[in-house]
Amino acid sequence: MSNIQHPMNSRIQAFLIVLLVWSVVYLPALGSLAIKGEEGRRILPAIQMLKTGDYVVPQVGSNPYFRKPPLVNWLAAASFKFFGARNEWTARLPSALAVLAVAIAFVTVARVSLGPKGSLIAALIWLTNIGMIEKGRLIEIEGLYVSICGLAIICWLSFWTQKKSAWLIWVPASIFLGLGMLTKGPTLLVFFYAIVLAVVWQHKNSRLLIHPAHFIGFTIMLGIFAAWAVPFVRTMTIPAAMHNWSIQFTGRLKGTEFQFVNWILNIPRGLIYFLPWLVLFPFLRFSKFRDHNQRQLAHALVWGTALPFLIVNLVPGGIARYSMPYLVPASWLLAMSYADGALHWPGGVRLGSENPFAKAVIAFVGLGLVIGGIGYPLTALALRGRQQVTRAAATINGALPGDEIVYSVNPRYVPVLFYIKAPLEYVSSVADLPEETHYFLVRADNEVEAASTQKWAPRKAHPIARATDYTKQEMILFEVGP
Repeated sequence: MSNIQHPMNSRIQAFLIVLLVWSVVYLPALGSLAIKGEEGRRILPAIQMLKTGDYVVPQVGSNPYFRKPPLVNWLAAASFKFFGARNEWTARLPSALAVLAVAIAFVTVARVSLGPKGSLIAALIWLTNIGMIEKGRLIEIEGLYVSICGLAIICWLSFWTQKKSAWLIWVPASIFLGLGMLTKGPTLLVFFYAIVLAVVWQHKNSRLLIHPAHFIGFTIMLGIFAAWAVPFVRTMTIPAAMHNWSIQFTGRLKGTEFQFVNWILNIPRGLIYFLPWLVLFPFLRFSKFRDHNQRQLAHALVWGTALPFLIVNLVPGGIARYSMPYLVPASWLLAMSYADGALHWPGGVRLGSENPFAKAVIAFVGLGLVIGGIGYPLTALALRGRQQVTRAAATINGALPGDEIVYSVNPRYVPVLFYIKAPLEYVSSVADLPEETHYFLVRADNEVEAASTQKWAPRKAHPIARATDYTKQEMILFEVGP
């Protein structure tokens, strides 16, 4: 028998493979595309935190930002501080690192549970599905939130399948749940406990739920969230904080912005996130699992993945990306099925070996490498001259002296501010602009007031530049002069 160790049986080789795939998929052109979507709401508060030293109350412009907890802002600020640079690359790196952390957890923490081959396959599935390739390259909440939820699920499943002590099963997972609540609130508990309840139900192990370790873990989770929430509520007013949080929650349930076409497409869009790996699920055969416990776990993963996926996508105010935590248990299930020989062609024909599926895995990983390593750089190159937010910023920067303070009046969410080179200060209204103001930015709805104010008489404010970014919000730059 050969003494040469198979690559999948080597921890170091598995780690290096994961690191290589992650580097090729997630790092090329990471900072080449201008910020978009919700990225500004993660980046602008981070900049303000570094400027003011207030890490408790996130701010977008001059206004407190109530809608989400601040972990994503903290990580963006930490990245800016660590690298000494404020750009798209340093802003997005925390999301990419969070994705890497889950892949490493698969090949380390889950190695005993899934086996050397299964753990590596799970990591590769995680790294190369469309959903994570998209979100893991943006400093939006999903990349971080889904990854943290995934770490909690991996820890719980791994230590449960290895029959570790209840303390090891509950406490590490609870730490990640606490961090997840600091990212997006309690939504991840739906996905985590769906897996937990399905597993203990299938294995008739409900005693685990009432073990003291569970209650201590739950306390740890709440304590991590409270470490921020309590000073936040004290800084703000309790009614204001609770009002905003309740609107955020009930608005999703009531479907305040309900659109039937978007709602009906939630499930297809949610499933698309798991391409190309989704196409292998029809070949899963539960009867082919060699071990009864594995078969039970597979059934539990199906129920624990499918139910929250359907519930979240069918809520009137739901959006497909809210269901993305399902990608982790789906990756585990598919990898477990592959490693245990439970993937079969129709009719039970295996064609003599696993080779057809091995080729599919290689092809899908290769597709992920092409999308990340080639597709994103080409996209960045193609869009270099068509990124509206950077063009808008260039218009404003061209009209400003580089060292003059610019005051931005009640900007709320204006991504173009990330690219303004001059020092920025925020004020709530035109009336709040100081006497020494030379340049200030207003939104279109404040233009008349800015042009007619007499607060600098006999000097007057007059517009010197206009710019509109992809949000269709026009910003007008005023100069105060004779």
